[in-house]
Amino acid sequence: MTERLFVNALAADGSRIHISVNNGYIVDISSTRPEHLPPDIIDLQHRLVIPGFVDGHIHLDKSFVGDRWQPHQPAHDLRQRLAIEKRQLAQASPIAERASALIQQAASFGTVAMRSHVDIDATTGLSHLHAVIEAREKWRDSVDIELVAFPQAGVISCPGTADILDAAIQEGVEVVGGIDPTTLDGAADSQLDVVFGIAERRGVKVDIHLHEPGQQGIQQLYRIAERTRALGLAGRVAVSHAYSLGDVSVACLEGIARALADAGIAIMTNAPGDRAFPPVLTLRNAGVNVFAGNDNIRDSWWPYGNGDMLQRAMLIAYRSGFNTDEELNAAFDMVTRAGARVMGQEGYGLQVGHEATFLVLDAANVAAAVAEVTPQREIVRKGQFKTPAAWGSDNRQVSVTA
Repeated sequence: MTERLFVNALAADGSRIHISVNNGYIVDISSTRPEHLPPDIIDLQHRLVIPGFVDGHIHLDKSFVGDRWQPHQPAHDLRQRLAIEKRQLAQASPIAERASALIQQAASFGTVAMRSHVDIDATTGLSHLHAVIEAREKWRDSVDIELVAFPQAGVISCPGTADILDAAIQEGVEVVGGIDPTTLDGAADSQLDVVFGIAERRGVKVDIHLHEPGQQGIQQLYRIAERTRALGLAGRVAVSHAYSLGDVSVACLEGIARALADAGIAIMTNAPGDRAFPPVLTLRNAGVNVFAGNDNIRDSWWPYGNGDMLQRAMLIAYRSGFNTDEELNAAFDMVTRAGARVMGQEGYGLQVGHEATFLVLDAANVAAAVAEVTPQREIVRKGQFKTPAAWGSDNRQVSVTA
């Protein structure tokens, strides 16, 4: 049975398709119109239809979106940066308000799921977490948000943080985080003991910030891969940034890529503007799931960003030197399906049996959408056009008769 039919849509490759929807779910996708037409038909006028975006790495508690502009303050090292951040956040609007504003902005660009790292340490306690949970609850019907307990100030070097991380997991956080086990904590094995110990004990996933350079970073990746294999956590561990993958020789990269693929570890990159970053295609060709996130958006770390994952796909493609349609499609995969796999999103994507949630864009195909960062977009949620400000009603009456 079909209650609504979307006609004259374009698939990822630019071919024409028609999408049949019943009770908010896709019941058919075909190149030809069904023989029996429902009363409700929407002509998409040869526009591209794509799944919603997945932001695999964002910091909802840090952003100043929804607040006044904060001029960037330079820092000489990480500790100074953390001190600046604490001062600026203390003067900003409440976290729940700013987080909610950023979620709404990301949703307006078409993000339907995100993984947010939330600062949790012995000094901050769970205050950031509670605020982000409040914002997540407000937007639960429009954006699926997975939370990471992120020890920004370190685990071993910030006594008491290990217990706070465990407490966060007990409050429902789905992922335990870590950060630079050697350069920040000075105790790689001790930090990884804590992080993987919590993951094993609580049955949660792992996502570790790794900024450590060169061979030091590569050795850290081998340590993480070894622990992942030992605990049988394939598909449940991610390393964010992993800058060292962009620092080393081809031979070294090939070796660690095989180790990451064998262990089932995913790599997140946002293609930062001032740093070498993981070679996307080399890792993907080795079988590593490489996904993307916006990371920091207009906060104490940098003034850039707006939450648009299509723009992020373009930036990744641009910095990677992607030009062919196949390469641009890879960048698109990083902001959609690759992130959905990391988050364990069931029923994601344009397939029969899945929820009829997708974006409608003015673009010839996916490659064109990434290259030009197509601005004109509409959001279909469970078969109905929506705006992020009013998810509860059908905001666009565009039905036509056959």
